[in-house]
Amino acid sequence: MISETILLKTKTSLPASRDKQLLRTRLMDAITHNLAGKLTTVIAPAGFGKTTLLTQTIHHHQLSAAWVSLDDRDNDSIRFWRYVLQAVIAAGSPLLSERLSPLGQLLPGMTIYTFLDAFINELIDIPGPLVIVLDDYHRIADERIHEGLSYFIDYLPDHIHVIISSRAELPFSTSKWRVREQLDELAIGQLQFTLEETQAFYREVSHLPLSPGQIKRLFERTEGWVAGLQLVSISLRSTMDYDRYIDSFSGLHRNIADYLFNEVMANLPSAIHSFLLQTSVLERINAALCNDVTGKTDGQDMLTKLRTMNLFLIPLDPADTWFRYHHLFSEFLRSLIRRNHPLLWSQGNRSASRSFMAQGMTDEAINHAILGEDYEYAIYLLGEHAPVLFQRGEFSTLLRWFEAIEQRAELPSGLSLLHSFMLVVTGQLVRAAAALARIEERHLPKADAGERRQIRSGLLFVKSNLVFYNYDFAGWYRFSEEITGEVLPENPIFYNFNYNMSEPLVRRTAMGLKGVLSPDTEAIACQFMGLIESHGWKDSLINLYVNQSLAEGLYEWNRLDESLACLHKGEQSPRFEEIAGLYVPGQITLAGLQAVRGSMEQAIDTIHHAVEHVASRSEFQWIRPLRVFLACLYVRNGQLNKAKQELSGLHLSALDRPTPDRLFEFLALARYLGARRKEAEALRLLGIMKPQAEREKCLMSLTEISIRQALLEAQRGQRSAALQYLREALMIGEANGYIRSFVDEGKAMAALLRASQLERSRCADVSQGVSEAYLAKLLGLFPENREPGLAKGSLIEPLTQQELVIIQLIKNGSANKSIARELSLTEGTIKVYLSRIYGKLGVSSRTQALVIAEELQLLEPLDADHKAPGS
Repeated sequence: MISETILLKTKTSLPASRDKQLLRTRLMDAITHNLAGKLTTVIAPAGFGKTTLLTQTIHHHQLSAAWVSLDDRDNDSIRFWRYVLQAVIAAGSPLLSERLSPLGQLLPGMTIYTFLDAFINELIDIPGPLVIVLDDYHRIADERIHEGLSYFIDYLPDHIHVIISSRAELPFSTSKWRVREQLDELAIGQLQFTLEETQAFYREVSHLPLSPGQIKRLFERTEGWVAGLQLVSISLRSTMDYDRYIDSFSGLHRNIADYLFNEVMANLPSAIHSFLLQTSVLERINAALCNDVTGKTDGQDMLTKLRTMNLFLIPLDPADTWFRYHHLFSEFLRSLIRRNHPLLWSQGNRSASRSFMAQGMTDEAINHAILGEDYEYAIYLLGEHAPVLFQRGEFSTLLRWFEAIEQRAELPSGLSLLHSFMLVVTGQLVRAAAALARIEERHLPKADAGERRQIRSGLLFVKSNLVFYNYDFAGWYRFSEEITGEVLPENPIFYNFNYNMSEPLVRRTAMGLKGVLSPDTEAIACQFMGLIESHGWKDSLINLYVNQSLAEGLYEWNRLDESLACLHKGEQSPRFEEIAGLYVPGQITLAGLQAVRGSMEQAIDTIHHAVEHVASRSEFQWIRPLRVFLACLYVRNGQLNKAKQELSGLHLSALDRPTPDRLFEFLALARYLGARRKEAEALRLLGIMKPQAEREKCLMSLTEISIRQALLEAQRGQRSAALQYLREALMIGEANGYIRSFVDEGKAMAALLRASQLERSRCADVSQGVSEAYLAKLLGLFPENREPGLAKGSLIEPLTQQELVIIQLIKNGSANKSIARELSLTEGTIKVYLSRIYGKLGVSSRTQALVIAEELQLLEPLDADHKAPGS
């Protein structure tokens, strides 16, 4: 289950149905009649009864509903979707909880769109209709959340309906659902009380002896504003001169609210008046929090009195444990206390912070410490809990806290470094550089020797990341000369941050420079790894990721033996198989090497074994990129039916609209469609993907998209378009030394490159920006009849003892199954060993392996314990 200390149940609990409310059947019916569509919006200013209406509708019609009460802290995509997920879990059966809970644990280990796809797939199997209510959506300003929600609504199954309440128009387009008649909109005009509803309210709910004329004047003065009518009903209890009172106010809703709230507060007993002010600092209230904030012990009694007086107290759970004030009333109270009692506001938030912490609610504790300007306590809490918060992946929330504190207080050096690191990994590079400069200016001069070493070592890691993200290679060289010999940071966050949560290749990530390759990138990678390893941190994730990125770059440069050596180096780390963001790219790169060397069967076996491995670790989101690459291997091998089977299992369709985080998948689909001679469908997908790749500045995706467009246009006889797309790919390719991206495409690419050469003399535009030497180099690398194998006496890497045993058993004629039984291993593990043996020997078959092993004198009889002589 998702941790209760992280997610508040009160945010996902359907508000209880209150007594003394007028049932608005005309609006409830309007909502329920549209549940077959995708979306209902309820948009109106504060105080028009949006939340009450939705609560009434759900209770009255007994709808199955997942409810999320949103607030400002939900402007974090990870946090937002965790709450939506918890709400759906809370609304469903225990079986649904078992299926959905693992998704929450995987965040932030997958991209939001991958999560949404998995979430939507699970929603398909929910029996019966479900309504998902997002209350107070105007509190959300994060553009990524808006984009994700629009995508989510678009692909929801028919029996799931979303209702959004907001004070403002939605910040994403709803026109496509309106055109399809899948959208119902309730606005201020419908939410205003009618005259008949106003009369019923004062007769049946307020029980005030008002004449029809007085009610009509109130209706005209308030314009059917629900909160205004309720406030008037409270105020009228303290006067008998109804006519004079009704004539005493006029104006805008906000002015009416201020006037009426003041009227209400002025007539309350002093104890309740004080209680309301002091507890207004709390967004959610229970008796223990009230006691801590007021310094008294009557919190439960006071909450009961407020409910009895109908003073805008809304229960948040069926047990009547948690409450909140009506938003409009809460805003009025907070404005009052901050304006007239600033010390009370500060003290209340400080007390709330410690009270929330005592109840295990760290997020709320930190937030209230900042509101109460108790920066020392906020810094203490961040110092204690930042690693946990960081691992949750709610970077937006953490950054807001850091920046709120830094405006008024100085963070310790460790937290300042963490703040800088977060700015780097979230792509805010200019701000990160400025933050690092401040650390050097403010913290280094006054630090003692031990702290100074730790600050410099932290700077090493953060600047190293900044270099890789910002391509500041000259800056790296200068800095690396200064820090030689420094120790690594004590805080493991810096060197154990997982740089790859979803990409099938590390080079597609920001850490992998999104495809940028140059002699500088290789030199810095090697120098950086040497420095890290000299300090004993060979197995740190940053070192392993740089090594994996280097392996992929070397493969692209066609330095296959060096690439394989890097892969084997990474595999030797005990963390390699534990971190899917390393393991999956490593296996895909290995399979690519095997395929290039002619061992397609081994390549396919490698990916199958990798699928089994990640499935055994329940890291199911990583199965998709592996199966996508497997489909690509099948297409290259002419096994189109198997490729179709893999892609169909991933629910990929030529009619889909690719999203930025799924380019790898749709590139594979475009490859398959091309092989099926469905060029138009493939080109449509590529046309959508290309602007996305340009926005992401991913050179790998741009190159592959242009290559695929070129080959498809050539395939359908559009020579001019094909050569133009090829030129786009070649310009990126030459700037970065790309080779395998072109050569792996085989004969069709060779023919297109030759056509480009022939066209150069007739049309300069075809080759502008691409050298003749680069074209010639690529053409010279297409294999004709090259024999695999190694020169006698050479070996990329020595065979291990177990590998020597396996090669000897192969010589003895043992099949894989027999070898597995002999060595007490699985057949899949034997296939992996064979893959490594073939890679080290530079061969693609058993026969070739035995020939090379014989030449290198590796085949000697084994003793009874399966040991080679001399071992």
